[in-house]
Amino acid sequence: MVSKIELKSMKFYAYHGVGQQERIVGNNFEVDLVLEAVLDRAIATDNLDDTINYAEIYQLVKEEMDLPSNLLEHVAGRIIRSIMTAFPQINAIELKLSKLNPPIGGDVQSSSVILIKRND
Repeated sequence: MVSKIELKSMKFYAYHGVGQQERIVGNNFEVDLVLEAVLDRAIATDNLDDTINYAEIYQLVKEEMDLPSNLLEHVAGRIIRSIMTAFPQINAIELKLSKLNPPIGGDVQSSSVILIKRND
C-alpha cells in the first residue's frame, strides 16, 4: 500500500529574495508538503518508529528556511534534498513554497514554486 502524508501551510518568516530589501526586511512564507511512502508497518504497529515523524520533517524545513537564498527554487530544492536524505523511505515529495505578498509591483497574494521529486 502506498500512503501519503501531507503537511499544509507551515508558516515561516524568512529572508529569501533577489532584492536587497527582501534580504534585510524579510517576508512571510508558506510551505506545503506531500510525502509518499510505504507505511504498512506503521499501520500495523501503531509505533512512531515505523513512520515518518512529522515534527522532524518540520524541523528540517525550518532549518532550510532559516538559510537566506535568492531564489525560491533554491530553497525548495534544499528542503527536498534534506528530507530525502533524512528519510530514505520516502518515495516521492511534492513541495510548494510560497512567498506571501511578493514585492512585484502589484496586488498578488503569493508567488509559488512547486517541485516534485520521485525516486523511480
